[in-house]
Amino acid sequence: MESMNTTEINHPETNSGELYNKACGFLPGGISRNTVFRLPHPYYLKSASGCYLKDIDGNEYIDFANNMAALIHGHAHPAIEAAVIEQLKRGTACTFATEAEFKLAELLCNRVEGFEKIRFVNSGTEAVMAMIKAARAFTGRPKMAKAEGAYHGTYDFAEVSQTSNPSNWGSIDSPQSNPQVFGTPAGVTDNVVVFPFNDIEKTIAILDKHAGQIACVVVDPIPHRVGLVEATPEFIEAIYQWTRKNNALMVFDEVVTFRTNYGGAQQNYSCKPDLTALGKIIGGGFPVGAVTGRSDIMKIMDPREPKVLFPLSGTFSANPMTMTAGRVAMELFDNETVVKLNHLTQKAIEQIKEAVRVADVPVSITGAGSMFRIHLRQNPPATYREAYQSKEITRLIDQLLDYLLINEKIIMVNTCSCMFSTAITMKEVDRLTQGLLNGFKIIKPELEKMLK
Repeated sequence: MESMNTTEINHPETNSGELYNKACGFLPGGISRNTVFRLPHPYYLKSASGCYLKDIDGNEYIDFANNMAALIHGHAHPAIEAAVIEQLKRGTACTFATEAEFKLAELLCNRVEGFEKIRFVNSGTEAVMAMIKAARAFTGRPKMAKAEGAYHGTYDFAEVSQTSNPSNWGSIDSPQSNPQVFGTPAGVTDNVVVFPFNDIEKTIAILDKHAGQIACVVVDPIPHRVGLVEATPEFIEAIYQWTRKNNALMVFDEVVTFRTNYGGAQQNYSCKPDLTALGKIIGGGFPVGAVTGRSDIMKIMDPREPKVLFPLSGTFSANPMTMTAGRVAMELFDNETVVKLNHLTQKAIEQIKEAVRVADVPVSITGAGSMFRIHLRQNPPATYREAYQSKEITRLIDQLLDYLLINEKIIMVNTCSCMFSTAITMKEVDRLTQGLLNGFKIIKPELEKMLK
């Protein structure tokens, strides 16, 4: 397929373009988040409410990305807004503890059985980092294990193998530990063990080679970058039993997946993680992270202990603005609301599958709860290597997302994923379905040619 013509995608000179040119003089690439970068320029927010965004050029969009799954109630929810404004009048952050911190801690610990104690930080990355460091401090071991391709934030150990590709990922029996950032010390990759997601036999064989050195096995139960495929109960059970046998910890990254059930994705499994990293929705739209789990492990952070193995602090950790917003957001996200949102998301998936049939394109969908990912392949991927996208497929996905953004005024995550909020209704779902149908028809000729 030729590149989309100017009648399909048009990039006019806009206020956003002018602002971007100025921003490039002060910010590397003109932005602080590479995820918002796009050519010829990023779009700039004017206002947001519910599931709609307006940019400074006067365009209105339906938001199915919700700031990378962080906004479970969409933008500017009235109850969250009112609570935050009231807290703003009382102060934003100080070197005192706050009642707001206790209230969110109490809510989350009462919500999930395995959340015995909790510590708040400022991002999902920081939560995973704290979780890994806690596992090291508790066990006295240096190594961690993670699934190939899984995204766990930007901590140098956690991001190993995040973008492994056919040129460097090695044998599936022993996946290569590849650094994400140029200049990462070899000591980092040497202490990260990489295993193939959902492959019990290969994973256990790999872990066995490092038994006695592994502090924790990190699992995202529905890893977005791996393909948004759920971990099987058998896989989780096998890892759990291995960690019991080898005195290691099984820890979950639920920064994204906590939205999928009232008790998070771990609700689906009979065995529970020793520690869990949280983020995104528990902040109610504000920066947040948390590490939670067994009391005996969390005790290593307790300043009352004779020897504090892991002194954890942070200037803005548990600030009352975030704690207040998070508490209200999670109170609103009760069991009935979770079930309702998941049901709406499933209806959206069913409609999109019908659009796939009507367009007659080789497209599949994976996901769980209130999130799903669209793959330009006939059968849904089961592994990271199956979900891996060539440059040609990536370019075609970018074209589809460009079409949706510019022509249909629909925002999706840049992996061609949707993360629903409670602000979305069937009206928006119908818009999404029709937009995708139109987009599928446009990319169909080149997609079929690529997959021959």
